[in-house]
Amino acid sequence: MALREVPVIDIGPFAAGDAAARRQLALRVDEACSDIGFLVIAGHGVPAALTAAVAATSRAFFDLPLAEKMEVLRPAPDVTRGYIPLEAESVARSRGEAEAPGDLNESLMIGPVDATDDAYHRAPAAGKHFHPNLWPRRPAELAAAYTAYFRAMSGLAQRLMRLFALGLELPEAFFDDKIDRHISRLRVRNYPAPTAPPKPGQLRVGPHADYGSLTILKTEDVPGGLQVMNKDGQWVDVPILRDTLVVNIGELMARWTNDRWSATLHRVVNPPADLAPMSRRQSLVFFHNPNYDAEIACLPSCRDATRPPRYPPTTSGEHLRSQFVRTQAY
Repeated sequence: MALREVPVIDIGPFAAGDAAARRQLALRVDEACSDIGFLVIAGHGVPAALTAAVAATSRAFFDLPLAEKMEVLRPAPDVTRGYIPLEAESVARSRGEAEAPGDLNESLMIGPVDATDDAYHRAPAAGKHFHPNLWPRRPAELAAAYTAYFRAMSGLAQRLMRLFALGLELPEAFFDDKIDRHISRLRVRNYPAPTAPPKPGQLRVGPHADYGSLTILKTEDVPGGLQVMNKDGQWVDVPILRDTLVVNIGELMARWTNDRWSATLHRVVNPPADLAPMSRRQSLVFFHNPNYDAEIACLPSCRDATRPPRYPPTTSGEHLRSQFVRTQAY
């Protein structure tokens, strides 16, 4: 029977287990990615102190006056760096909902922290995926915390992609050369406690699927949280558990797997009115995206005579650029 709730999976055996344990883990991950497209992972190895530092410096940034936050305003729709104000983005527009209202969150984004100044990173095809990061003046510790967290998430994403490869009956290192110069983003979202009713159809984050290969999320268990649509068409809450992270599949992985794995619709709902004063929420979101020139074409283990490829080949960079531009609310 297909999963209808988001499972909790300890990925520790991938690093420490024997071949049988690793294979069993890969089967569980394949089941989760096929059935609901989300899993909650324990045993991830990310230091709690690092996560706490990112959360604390982010909260201090979002508490600054708006004029100071606007000093690092996102410079263009296709540049995924800097500050995005409240209601300035509507991710539901990535699904063609052109009139969807702006989302009730603000955010701060960075991209790769270790990109080198060479021909690959300066090539026309790279577009703006390696745009310099925009660091705020305050808090002074934010840049160091974000940089360390980006590196930790990059390492975890590589481990997950190797685990994914095993789940897809591929060599463990299959994705390595497709993500070694990845164009991922770290985005911290702040959801202020609402002080007025939302507009019709307005949510903290509207229904959408993520765009890349996978997403790694650390969030808080407060009113107005994350929901996932299961294959019965029901919205179900994602469990928020101590020392765990939420992982979900993005559109590029769904294309790679010929929809064997789901880029599942999800949203962040508004809190009940009586709980609004205690509903401020913050999420640390790492959007893992393959190299800009990585070809996204149906994997050999995901097609046969009865399952021809559903999508034409594309590249990671082009798919992501088009989705970034579509989500701007104004």
